[in-house]
Amino acid sequence: MGSEGTGRRVLSGMRPTGRLHLGHYHGVVKNWVALQQEHQCCFFVADWHALTTGYDDTGELERHSFDMVVDWLAAGVNPSAAVIFIQSKVPEHAELHLLLSMITPVSWLERAPSYKDMQARLNDRDLATYGFLGYPVLQAADILIYRAGGVPVGADQVAHVELCREIARRFNHLFGRESDFEARCEAALRKIGRKASRLYGGLRKAFLEQGDGEALARGRALLAEQRNLSAGDRERLLGYLEGSGRTILPEPEALLTEQPKVPGLDGEKMSKSYGNTISLREAPDAVARKVRGMKTDPARVRRSDPGEPGNCPVYSLHRIYSDPATLDWAAAGCRSAGIGCVDCKAPLIDAINAEQAVMIERARPFEEQPDLVRGVLQEGSEKARSLARETLDDVRANMRIAHQ
Repeated sequence: MGSEGTGRRVLSGMRPTGRLHLGHYHGVVKNWVALQQEHQCCFFVADWHALTTGYDDTGELERHSFDMVVDWLAAGVNPSAAVIFIQSKVPEHAELHLLLSMITPVSWLERAPSYKDMQARLNDRDLATYGFLGYPVLQAADILIYRAGGVPVGADQVAHVELCREIARRFNHLFGRESDFEARCEAALRKIGRKASRLYGGLRKAFLEQGDGEALARGRALLAEQRNLSAGDRERLLGYLEGSGRTILPEPEALLTEQPKVPGLDGEKMSKSYGNTISLREAPDAVARKVRGMKTDPARVRRSDPGEPGNCPVYSLHRIYSDPATLDWAAAGCRSAGIGCVDCKAPLIDAINAEQAVMIERARPFEEQPDLVRGVLQEGSEKARSLARETLDDVRANMRIAHQ
């Protein structure tokens, strides 16, 4: 796949913490389900990343990985549309991490916004390890090994993608100077046929001689359409088109995604660490019990007291689950004390359970036949290794350590 526009490769992963909750679904997984319809997506279980902050607590790692993948499948992540795999089943991640660590300045890692923040938040864990300091390099390797064009993140994670871009830029500057670059480009052009080759040449000339941005965009689109080019040749021709050397590791873009703050049962952000979650595939009676016990606007001490929806976690959930008419009904009823909190929660319970019912049904065969999940992960990991090996072979060749 090309790295521009619709159809580009998208990569995302999650640390295995076990069963997911509504915050995970609406913040991340729901977006994955949408992305897989338009892009070549790779979604992975980041089990090595889990070790960077919990290397001494691995007893449940495999079970947590399994449970999380079942939730992905239940939520609609489709192994026919996306590559689903386990990070540690693709050792190419580790090799690229090692190679990138050789060129990444320590100062870049120490200035990463999350470095000191996580040290402060996780002060009960031993974070004085290279694994923790270097996890942004592993994260960059995860992305760059697939030459991903897009990485879906929230606004607070954009800095991580920018660091990955800096690492890729440094690598390309050091190793993207092939002595036979133009000859390789001419050989690659012969693979796409005379008509496409002539069109490419004209677009390249228009951009390099006249600065025609539209010609550059058309040239990129032309290369993205070519199915008989290797990823290496495609990136080589992209560099030739732009008048630069070869881009071995393309710089990914952050795909900013809207990540709604899903309130937990206590009004704080839904989080396992707060014990305030509603799990995916939760039983209907458990959902009803949890929602009925949710905190509401503290001003509504009695049924007759009016409230303010903006101060109510239940109304925040309504914003995610309810249609405009129900939202208006809940807001007006709260402000006028025309409805009680129990009344307000009833349609929310129904909406959550309706969403969960689909997931429960979708998950049933995977729960009953665990080998189906193992098969998905085995096949996905093999596909991922094939993609990763192509990049790593290219990296090793350009670093002159292929030893062929």
